[in-house]
Amino acid sequence: MGPENIPDEFPPVLPGDLETARLRWDGLAKPLGSLGQLEDAITKMAALSGNADFSLRQRTLLVICADNGVIAQGVSQSDETVTAAVTKALGAGESTVSYMARQVGCGVLPVDVGVKDFTGAPGVMDRRIRNGTDDITAGPAMERRECLRALELGIELAGERKEAGDDCLLLGEMGIGNTTTSCAVAAVLLRQQPEELAGRGSGLSDQGMERKIRAVETAIERNRPDPADPVDILQKVGGLDLVVLTGLCLGGRLYRLPVILDGMISDTAALCAVRMRPAVREALTAGHQSQEPAAEQLLSELQLNPLISAGMRLGEGSGAVAALGLLDTAMSVYQSGHTFQHLGIDAYTPQV
Repeated sequence: MGPENIPDEFPPVLPGDLETARLRWDGLAKPLGSLGQLEDAITKMAALSGNADFSLRQRTLLVICADNGVIAQGVSQSDETVTAAVTKALGAGESTVSYMARQVGCGVLPVDVGVKDFTGAPGVMDRRIRNGTDDITAGPAMERRECLRALELGIELAGERKEAGDDCLLLGEMGIGNTTTSCAVAAVLLRQQPEELAGRGSGLSDQGMERKIRAVETAIERNRPDPADPVDILQKVGGLDLVVLTGLCLGGRLYRLPVILDGMISDTAALCAVRMRPAVREALTAGHQSQEPAAEQLLSELQLNPLISAGMRLGEGSGAVAALGLLDTAMSVYQSGHTFQHLGIDAYTPQV
């Protein structure tokens, strides 16, 4: 399933639905717009759902797990065994984001789409496409048919979560080396030099940073991805996690499920999805701004303001989960019925 098979038109977000949600906020007993971006985010989600009385009660963090052959170039301080170990921990509810998610009542679903030599583990969904990707400095990360299948899988997963009753999706990933592939994809999408976008990931030395930048430069030069074709970019210099995350963004918009992005990696996937279908932006909320240098430029291109700027760079969906806690506090007000009329006082009005 390629971009040509993704609907050109999604279920519309109606101006009336946006206005209804805004009026609901304005009727609550507080200064107009006083919850700032939290009001904007809830309004956007309500309009996407087509229901001012929507909720965020049932939610799932999908952590897409896969390995990246580019780690052969020394672009990470960890090897591929860490991907498998953390994937197992996610399935067991024992990874970092698992503890965070329990605090906000969010389910965590790790999905193996290409963890190298992974034989499965309890709690991990098996949707393997291939056994990790190839080294992008030596050639394409994967075949185009594999990239298209990964894109299709992301859309399918969004549909499955809709059928399961989820009210929103949170995006996360696990894969050693994936800040390198994300940097390569972002460099092509943004037409920027890799040294302007590359960050230290899970903690690279200066020498490691040099290897990372060189690897991205080599990958782009060797593979020559087409900046106008997001599938070509993902296939040649991306990773399986990035492609599935792109499909999840597309699927979220298709099935009217708000999508809460994590950091630089999911931001990169989101930009791929928006380049394919601009209407996808209507489904997206930026959970936080990652410490990775590319994050600010990606969010600017996506026209999204992050809910949190806390210097986070953990991954796994941790920023999306942290933002969910903020959204919950906003939803408690939105659904409170605590109106000016209820208090017997005059409502605030816009002042010129």
